[in-house]
Amino acid sequence: MRALLDTCALVWVTTDAVRLSPEARELFKTPSNDFVVSSISLWEIALKVKRGKMDLGISVQEYVKRLSRLSNMEILDVTPRVWLHNVALDWDHRDPTDRTIVATADLENLPIVTRDERILRFYDRTVTA
Repeated sequence: MRALLDTCALVWVTTDAVRLSPEARELFKTPSNDFVVSSISLWEIALKVKRGKMDLGISVQEYVKRLSRLSNMEILDVTPRVWLHNVALDWDHRDPTDRTIVATADLENLPIVTRDERILRFYDRTVTA
């Protein structure tokens, strides 16, 4: 299985896996599963660290370097195609990060691992983080 991680799922799987649902923990335990992260999640994490709302225990640069080394984790750039799909979504949600994550998952035909209620209600292919 290949799945896109919402920002919260990415942070939890890399720093505090006990916060994940049993279903999500099983996904991560299965060696054949691969995961995708939108680069907008890295931006969101960096902003939270900069504002003092999150502490990774390492620099954001080191965090991203370590993510990049994981064989089952792919970081996708936000391309013009994703931005245009983001704007085209028939969804009244204004958060650019959530919209970009959903647009990326939709274009890549992937389920999203998330606990975000708005995403869970809007996007029908989800795994509760």
